[in-house]
Amino acid sequence: MTERVPSDHPSVTTHRASLERSGGTRRPCLRLPDAVALAEGDVVRLVLDGDEFHAVVTGDTAGLVVRSAHDNRRMARERDGENRLVEWASAVDRGPGDAVEVDEVVPGTLYGVRVPGARTVYSATEPPRDSLSAIADSLDGRDDDDTRRD
Repeated sequence: MTERVPSDHPSVTTHRASLERSGGTRRPCLRLPDAVALAEGDVVRLVLDGDEFHAVVTGDTAGLVVRSAHDNRRMARERDGENRLVEWASAVDRGPGDAVEVDEVVPGTLYGVRVPGARTVYSATEPPRDSLSAIADSLDGRDDDDTRRD
């Protein structure tokens, strides 16, 4: 069930974060704060100006980062297509060194990124049950179980 949740709702935890340079490029990436309970390799939904994208959490020597956001999970994993995080940063005139706010809407699943002081409303949906996630993963070619039937 989808629930509309504003960024200032008590159930939403907001963290201060920053945009930084992605490697040797001038493209911005999102430096995640230590308080966000994610791990390298996690795929999350990321809301930018009301539009939902998918992002893979990666790491470097300073911690966890999101280098790109894409239209679907496959594109996020393969870093295929347009980088919606870079587009968003340009649209809101934010670049490396600038502060942003990261809203933890559904921990481990749904996060929003916004300019500090801006308010937004999220469509919060519950993550799929583990059994449904396992089925989706196996259909997506990520099944590690060798006992599949032909």
